[in-house]
Amino acid sequence: MSTVGIVIVSHSAKVAEGAADMVRQMVGSEVPLAWCGGDPSGGLGTSVEAILTAIDRAWSDAGVALLVDLGGAETNSEMAIEMLPADRQARVVVCNAPIVEGAVIAATEAAGGSSLDVVRRTAEELSPQ
Repeated sequence: MSTVGIVIVSHSAKVAEGAADMVRQMVGSEVPLAWCGGDPSGGLGTSVEAILTAIDRAWSDAGVALLVDLGGAETNSEMAIEMLPADRQARVVVCNAPIVEGAVIAATEAAGGSSLDVVRRTAEELSPQ
């Protein structure tokens, strides 16, 4: 059985890496996990290409949930989803949840074998807003 993958997208590479580290330490390694952050020149920002690469790294037939930190990360994540092959687009969602708490909750739910829809809903409902 495949588990939902998790992608963390932040404007800061350090924030994305730190959130991913928390997920690994709290949930373990059975959930496909990837992160990306910062712009290609090393500053703050996000990159559609890096998001696409992260989706590929965390890909699961069960789907991929993206956790994003700011509006630009959400916009670029939605653009990346639109660039995916049609058969993958419906299996990638952006969660409206805080990046750290949402990623941990989403990964915990995914580790239990929940569907992509349940992973997204649980992250959005249980994360402090």
